[in-house]
Amino acid sequence: MSFTTDEIRRTSELLQAMLGDQKLIVDTEKVADRCVEAIRRGNKVMFAGNGGSAADAQHLAAELVGKLSYDRPGLPSMSLTTDTSILTAIGNDYGYEDVFQRQVQSIGVKGDVLIGISTSGRSKNLVKAFGVARDKGILTVGMTGQTGGDMLAVSDLCLRVPSTDTQKIQEAQIVLGHIFCGLVERAMFPRS
Repeated sequence: MSFTTDEIRRTSELLQAMLGDQKLIVDTEKVADRCVEAIRRGNKVMFAGNGGSAADAQHLAAELVGKLSYDRPGLPSMSLTTDTSILTAIGNDYGYEDVFQRQVQSIGVKGDVLIGISTSGRSKNLVKAFGVARDKGILTVGMTGQTGGDMLAVSDLCLRVPSTDTQKIQEAQIVLGHIFCGLVERAMFPRS
């Protein structure tokens, strides 16, 4: 079997495992519902992550602000990973563990949603941001691998991909992200 074939097979097996994970399916739909509730109240959805998860945070925020499946008005969402001046100032002055919590502290408001993406669930800067978010009445949503890591305890909802393989977790997280963004889009702007 070639590497390519084997990787596609492994991804397919993970997607099948997700399909059989009723808690993951229900929680993904709950995340969408809670995002819709927040947006309808005039709140926003914030995303954060490190490395490849930072790129996924930007990607999913873009799906809400831009569009996913069809033309409709933009939805209030942002990624906390995109402003290099803010990230480097906080990193330099306070430390990298504070890059997200300082942003949540300054722009997050009660009723917002914060979605933290981490394959291990052990990203200290996300755990700290979730602590500040919860203190402010912001819903915390973890997107992690199988165990949930440290983020599990500080997440109001945690979408745990049933895998310990970083690459496969990332592939599955973008599938889940597309699903809940699609659910939000359809709830906010139903098509006839």
